[in-house]
Amino acid sequence: MILSADEWGIVALSLRVSLVAVGLMLPVAFAFAWLLARWRFPGKLLVDALVHLPLVVPPVVTGWLLLLLFGANGPLGRLFEQMLGIGFMFRWTGAALASAIMAMPLMVRAMRLSIEGIDRRLEQAAQTLGAGRWRVFLTISLPLSLPGIVAGLVLGFARSIGEFGATITFVSDVPGETRTLPIAIYSALQMPGAESAVTRLAIISILLSLGALVASEALARRASGGRTNHVL
Repeated sequence: MILSADEWGIVALSLRVSLVAVGLMLPVAFAFAWLLARWRFPGKLLVDALVHLPLVVPPVVTGWLLLLLFGANGPLGRLFEQMLGIGFMFRWTGAALASAIMAMPLMVRAMRLSIEGIDRRLEQAAQTLGAGRWRVFLTISLPLSLPGIVAGLVLGFARSIGEFGATITFVSDVPGETRTLPIAIYSALQMPGAESAVTRLAIISILLSLGALVASEALARRASGGRTNHVL
């Protein structure tokens, strides 16, 4: 179970990609969760379906769409490159973007459940006492939804750790740059005599994902006041 220097690099890269992915997706996922939990508008069902689309379409399709949009010749790819100097092709930033997109549905679901569980009477009472909309949000709504936000972050982290299909389609397998744990395991499976490396990396992946799933379920129970309320 002693990891080599290259394997430690793979683990470190996977953690960096996953942490950046959930950090970037946090405000987007919370905005969608709030929108779907609190607002009624034409096309809400379509927005809900689009948010959860990465859960049901093949990850290769998601990676292909990212390639079209954020590739070197894609409209968003050129925009990020010209305005911010950020490239995605064959870069760890592209792996983080793919992981963020794949993690978004689970993050939105966990946060939405938490927001829907807030007692609206508390917000109404605060408004009756003269609190403005933003003060109610910052002092009541946000703190009460915080366990669900944390659960969404942890669950998104677990999904990012296991992301493979969209990532390898979008940014390929570049050692030291895009070779995360799932891609490293897949690459090792193609090499004779690499069973021990596969075992070590697989165990690390299982431990990280299992710990994140247990943590997200515990936080979801806390958010629901001890009632059975799963984020999966």
